[in-house]
Amino acid sequence: MTRHALAFALTLALLPAAQAAEGAKRKSAQEIVDAAPASAWRDLDQANLLYLTLPRGQVVIELAPGFAPAHVANIRALARGGFWNGTSVYRVQDNFVAQWGDADSDDPAKARPLPAGVAAHLPAEFTRSAKGLRFDRLPDADGWAPQVGFVDGFPAARDPKTGKVWIAHCYGVVGAGRNNPPDSSTGAELYAVIGQSPRALDHQLSVVGRVVRGIELLSSLPRGPAPIGVYADPAQRTPILAAAIGSDLPPAQRLPLQALRTDSQAFREATEARRNRVDAFYTQPAGHIDLCNVPLPVREAPAAR
Repeated sequence: MTRHALAFALTLALLPAAQAAEGAKRKSAQEIVDAAPASAWRDLDQANLLYLTLPRGQVVIELAPGFAPAHVANIRALARGGFWNGTSVYRVQDNFVAQWGDADSDDPAKARPLPAGVAAHLPAEFTRSAKGLRFDRLPDADGWAPQVGFVDGFPAARDPKTGKVWIAHCYGVVGAGRNNPPDSSTGAELYAVIGQSPRALDHQLSVVGRVVRGIELLSSLPRGPAPIGVYADPAQRTPILAAAIGSDLPPAQRLPLQALRTDSQAFREATEARRNRVDAFYTQPAGHIDLCNVPLPVREAPAAR
């Protein structure tokens, strides 16, 4: 057992005893998150935030250059080149994904050209080496990977035998669409998971980040027709009014977002409170939690006093 996994296990073992000794009512996960100290939160790097402006509001995506550096570089260049401005969310498949980009990308006569500085060919970035990464492991069993937990705030899976780690396809995770060849993505076609976690896609596509604000703007869109949810009528598409990297926006337009650190005591305690619910509604604690059912709290930084 790793040092971090041992620390997590000890935390879980000590929590019930400590609470019993205090004679205190167990706090809910939300109460624990609300009481988390400032040190338990990390500021999201604006250079790694992609802002998509839709008619009903903004979707903000935290990019993952540690997992897909070539794709993230292309995404930054695509945003700076105005590629997505005027494109759309053109596919919404029920219980699966919402996808955006150039709806005519398969038609050479209509497809948008890639802006200058955008690589036309990217490697498949499905996994990366686990070496040197902090992996905040969950003790719970998983049906898709030997180990699961969090890396840099992203839900992740790890295989100790291969030494590989990858971002899991949980709700809100964003990946790059591709054709059959593994290296056929440019990062111009992106999708967000809006249904039950399709973990069979793990280490099959290049995952580039996760939605940290505005996922409801994608998950509430009308579903397209079978089989894959591509709108038959272009009028049904949701236009993307603008796309920008946070560090390129004027400071007044940046959201001061913070995420709860997955190596913090508050995150461990909140996860345990969800694993073993003991409030009046629950008749029996589950004693288990699925990786994709562990929320990653994000907030706006409290105003300085």
